[in-house]
Amino acid sequence: MSSAAAGAAPAPHAVANRGAITISVMLATIMQALDTTIANVALPHMQGGMGATQDQISWVLTSYIVASAIVMPLTGFISARIGRKRMFMWSVAGFTVTSMLCGAAMTLEQIVLFRLLQGVFGAALVPLSQSVLLDSYPREKAGAAMDL
Repeated sequence: MSSAAAGAAPAPHAVANRGAITISVMLATIMQALDTTIANVALPHMQGGMGATQDQISWVLTSYIVASAIVMPLTGFISARIGRKRMFMWSVAGFTVTSMLCGAAMTLEQIVLFRLLQGVFGAALVPLSQSVLLDSYPREKAGAAMDL
């Protein structure tokens, strides 16, 4: 099987739309980081709104962290099987949908489930973003790409 068939990235010099790729992966990474911050800040409001105890509401954060910790090490294995681009697109789409579901959750159980799923999809965003950036830039510009 050729490297192109296995989902390997094209040679850095052959990458078209490098700027669009850079903006896309940066936005995905920012989206994931912002979500974590928002959940931490909104936790007291969620606790009051759902009538949950401190122990119960902590599952909103814990479910995301546990799911992310389980899925993140699998990122390389899965992306080698289905391709980085496909996995990145599925991760962004899944993270976006589960974010909307978290916003629409009416019970503590729903939000914990949706945050768990959000952690599954969000786990790959940062490592895939870094890999896509490194694939998109020539070796001599890799440091500048990662600085972004």
